[in-house]
Amino acid sequence: MTDISFSDLNIAILLPCYNEGKSIAAVVLGFRKALPGARIFVYDNNSSDDTSQQALFAGATVVPSRRQGKGNVVRQMFADIDVDIYLMADGDGTYDPTAAPKMIQTLLDDRVDMVVGTRRNVHQDAGRNGHAFGNRLFNTVYKALFGNEFTDIFSGYRAFTRRFAKSFPASSPGFEIETEMSVHASMLRLPVSEVEFSYGRRMDGSESKLSTFRDGFRILRMMGMLMKETRPFLFFGYVATFLLAASVFLMAPVIRDYLATGLVDRIPTWMLAMTLLLGAMMTFIAGVVLDSVARGRAEQKRIHYLSIAPSRGEHYRSGITPLVDRRQDLPASGSPAQRTADGQ
Repeated sequence: MTDISFSDLNIAILLPCYNEGKSIAAVVLGFRKALPGARIFVYDNNSSDDTSQQALFAGATVVPSRRQGKGNVVRQMFADIDVDIYLMADGDGTYDPTAAPKMIQTLLDDRVDMVVGTRRNVHQDAGRNGHAFGNRLFNTVYKALFGNEFTDIFSGYRAFTRRFAKSFPASSPGFEIETEMSVHASMLRLPVSEVEFSYGRRMDGSESKLSTFRDGFRILRMMGMLMKETRPFLFFGYVATFLLAASVFLMAPVIRDYLATGLVDRIPTWMLAMTLLLGAMMTFIAGVVLDSVARGRAEQKRIHYLSIAPSRGEHYRSGITPLVDRRQDLPASGSPAQRTADGQ
């Protein structure tokens, strides 16, 4: 890889935190050492411990984030901060700061919009087998529904371009935000890369904020919602198939008896079967219509994404004036300078 001085790049390190007072100072110092020229922002999400004080002592810029939930914090961070490269991590000390330069270098060299730090020892998450099983399960479900671009959709260690951060809708309120980021990239077919790093353990006394069943249900619900919004034909196709199968199951004995006796004895069963059949037809039609709507929404997102400059800090390193600045320097239409240039 090309040796580039990151001190010439406009980089922000984003650390959403909730009660990470025991580890946040070491995390901030680790990223300060790995990326000396970057600005470090700690967004404190209503912590009841000394997270803010520890982050301030370590030299970070602390911003309060009152709306509870990691997704809400990420939405605020992307709205507040305007840089060329964003690096997001957690404040619990499980993400290796020494991998940050490689992630940013990969972002630049591969010219991608997002680099995901995949966790090498993720299945040893503090010895919690529920988290390990859920991680494998949801990654498998994600690949079946949205594509196989990612091997660790739950990793919170990611590098983004400004184009990605400013075009990402961020509707998730909690820990589902990483899944939504991955779906956003998959649906718009954005260029992405992965960098593997060793996944650490939390410091003694620091507790995980994840709940195996509660957050697992939220993530599953988010996947269903994103599937409905981005792939409605597939979503409603599954529902229509289920309704059709139930209708045929109820209809079969009634038809068999009718062929044998010429009578329909089970009228309620037949009515229920026909209702389910009509429901399957209507659901299928809804899927077809909403699929066209989803394609239109995807096109609008793509156009908005393309309207944002693709800069990854090139003008900082090469001295090139950004196109938007050059346009602002042009004389106004119809001015004497322009008329002179036009030979008028």
